[in-house]
Amino acid sequence: MILERGVVRTLETALPAASALAIAGDRIAGGVGTHEDALPSPDRVDLGGRCVVPGFSDAHVHFPTWAVARGEVRLEGVSSVEEAVARVREGLGSVPEGGWLRGRGWRDAGWREQPSREALDEVAGAVPVALLAHDSHSLWLNSAALARANGDLEVEGGVVERDAAGEPTGILREEACWIFRDRHVEITDEEYLDAMRDGLRLAAARGVTSVHDKDGWIGALRFWQALAAEGALSLRVWQSLPADHVERLAELGIRSGLGDGMLRVGYLKAFMDGTLGSQTARMLDGTGVEITSREALVEILRQAAPAGWPVAVHAIGDLANREALDAFEETRAEWAPLGLRNRIEHAQLVAPEDVGRFADVGVAASVQFSHAPSDRDVADRFWVGKTDGAYAYRSLWDSGAVVANGSDAPIEELDPLAGIRAGVLRTIDDRPAWHPEQTLTLEQAFEATCVTPAWLSYDEHRRGKLVPGYLADLVVLDRDPFELQPEELADVHVVATMVGGRWTHNPPPWD
Repeated sequence: MILERGVVRTLETALPAASALAIAGDRIAGGVGTHEDALPSPDRVDLGGRCVVPGFSDAHVHFPTWAVARGEVRLEGVSSVEEAVARVREGLGSVPEGGWLRGRGWRDAGWREQPSREALDEVAGAVPVALLAHDSHSLWLNSAALARANGDLEVEGGVVERDAAGEPTGILREEACWIFRDRHVEITDEEYLDAMRDGLRLAAARGVTSVHDKDGWIGALRFWQALAAEGALSLRVWQSLPADHVERLAELGIRSGLGDGMLRVGYLKAFMDGTLGSQTARMLDGTGVEITSREALVEILRQAAPAGWPVAVHAIGDLANREALDAFEETRAEWAPLGLRNRIEHAQLVAPEDVGRFADVGVAASVQFSHAPSDRDVADRFWVGKTDGAYAYRSLWDSGAVVANGSDAPIEELDPLAGIRAGVLRTIDDRPAWHPEQTLTLEQAFEATCVTPAWLSYDEHRRGKLVPGYLADLVVLDRDPFELQPEELADVHVVATMVGGRWTHNPPPWD
């Protein structure tokens, strides 16, 4: 087919814009901009002045968790324990007999009263309640939920908050949070799959053609395989596995990239520390929680490199980022000659002297543009005097670092256009930009959302741009964002989405 009578933004500097795009099978044909003889008797699609861009990739998403979370009690924006409990009360009617009430999204910074099991007990009674915080690193439980653990709550790398009498308050953080959820909060495979089918449709409607999924720790690979087997997989997946699998993978001789054009197992995921919101980010001032030490990460990298596995490591605090960079630098001679594309996830607070080390060491910064305006109030509260180095996307970019953009959904919404706007504007409300010196250009935001994620998954010669020979993964927008002022970007909407030459959302003709 030929898409014509619009503007094509190729993201290729040699030919940044064209008026038409030719597609043959699942690929861009050799007719970008000069399409008349590109294809024999092609189908012609009138763009009607619309804009075509490469498909959006989300470089950091917990897709199964995000999909399931869309049906849970939502606590974003609640300003008190009372308001959170009221939403729990409203959700109790949909809980099946013997089931859990699950929710997520609360942030207690600034609440007059701290969340407690007793507050939930008043409305939930014998119904077990599990509420994940906005950052997914803290879990708020009632007494019925805590009882499921029979007192077995303490784990290495976890925090169990206790009252003056030594009793659990109902708040678990980091490893204690995740292990409790894995062991006790029941979510069936069929619930995941049903939610993911709906999630795939919504992702397509938002222009998503590829994701780097971080839910390896819940066994997401089996969900993707099931969806692929039934023909429902409508985007490309670069799947993570937990870093503690590295020894077993090496023994079995399993290497990165296993899979096909739609689903590949690509990289290992580790955690250095906690988060800003849970006050468990590991900081140079000595605060925070260490999940993986520098020495342990060195060992992971040394096992992963000869087995061919790149490593992605979560690091939020300035000490966590420094120690992650130290570990990558110490092992660079082992992984760099193999071309492994390692990455630090989030990089939310980086000491000024460490910013240039991403490029020097050769580690990508896999960040989330939407986090900066979303987290600004919490960062100003907990990182007083340090926010010049927080969410420093422009500084990282200017230093020569490879910068990729994701959503971290369900922490933020899976919506690439919203993430691009956040990178350009550094605000999501009526307030001025937060640290405007860290804003990116629209071209940079698009590159981080389309081009760099393809590079991280070793796809730079087949995805991320609209040039001959590349896969026809693309998005049709209702207008050209590159012709707008930054404040007008909210007016841009997805019209249609294509993956491998097949429309996955709203095929033409369009009104």
